[in-house]
Amino acid sequence: MLKLIASLTSPYVRKVRIVLAEKKIEYQLVEAMPWEPDNPVHLYSPLGKVPELVLDDGTTLYDSRVIVDYIDSVSPVGRLIPDPTRQRMLVRKWEALADGVCDATSACVLERRRSARQQNVHWLRRQERKIVEGVNEIARDLGEKTWCNGEAYSLADIATGCALGYLDFRMPQLAWRDAHPNLAQYAEKLAKRTAFADTVPRD
Repeated sequence: MLKLIASLTSPYVRKVRIVLAEKKIEYQLVEAMPWEPDNPVHLYSPLGKVPELVLDDGTTLYDSRVIVDYIDSVSPVGRLIPDPTRQRMLVRKWEALADGVCDATSACVLERRRSARQQNVHWLRRQERKIVEGVNEIARDLGEKTWCNGEAYSLADIATGCALGYLDFRMPQLAWRDAHPNLAQYAEKLAKRTAFADTVPRD
């Protein structure tokens, strides 16, 4: 059975868990916090990051983008990454944008864990700008479409939903729903999917 090394607060882990659920693939969940001493993360990855997916033969995959690509390729159930080159490119572009918002949000969280005197205000402002402009771009690109790529539910929607959920979790003060009603409606629709409801991040 596949083994997923995971922190349940990570948006990248959530993305992988949702893909596994949507593809109906069973796996063993091993919780690990990379920031805690003596955590097992480095046993599976030299980078010490989650998620990590351990295959049946012991091979370890890391980086959520690599993992979801593998998962989508090994199961014919509900393809989440289209085969046609242009459609695939657009889905991957959505994923890159969503992951970028998560990267900037995570950077803000880590910086704010430092003492107020040690925090780099300019660094924080730079990351906050990435978040705001990233969400603005997501809202513009989504428009009134049902799904991100305009055709069907895909990895683009999973990545985007995880990014918006991570903002709710870590930066509720951003109040992105007030600025983007179309995203608010879209997020409500995603939240009704079992895979999203079962993976809401909690401390």
